[in-house]
Amino acid sequence: MVAKKEPNRLRRAFCLTLYYTGCRISEALNLTVSQLDFAEKALVFETLKQPEQGHFRSMPIPEGLVKLLAALTKDASPSARIWDFSRVTAWRLVKEKMRLAGISGTQACPKGLRHGFGVACIGKAVPLTTVKKWLGHKRLETTAIYLDVAGEEERELAKRIWYGG
Repeated sequence: MVAKKEPNRLRRAFCLTLYYTGCRISEALNLTVSQLDFAEKALVFETLKQPEQGHFRSMPIPEGLVKLLAALTKDASPSARIWDFSRVTAWRLVKEKMRLAGISGTQACPKGLRHGFGVACIGKAVPLTTVKKWLGHKRLETTAIYLDVAGEEERELAKRIWYGG
């Protein structure tokens, strides 16, 4: 494990990785130090949902997360996994942080962060092909699910038509 003496910062980095990248929980847990691309300010994930191994994608991350991960991994071996906790522990960690943030319901889980990331990308007009790449989808049809909007999101789209916004 990386930075055993800093469990709170390590947990924060894990949750921020899920939040800022929309990666799958298993993809985050499989990250090694060698998959941190500090020069490009990106994480390189192996897409785990593809039938064959060896599909990698680079995902840009904000400067703050770059600095946090750099500090946590500065003395680690390139082959070291960043997080050594189990999938169940990681899932519980995210659930607890969501509870503390007052988020409940079906979205209060790691997959909810992934879905929220996809919806946020669409809401900010990120091209669908880029969202597909970032989420590691094989088919554009899978990514197109995030185009379906309802409720307040749908109302905001209608306002653009009504008021030219």
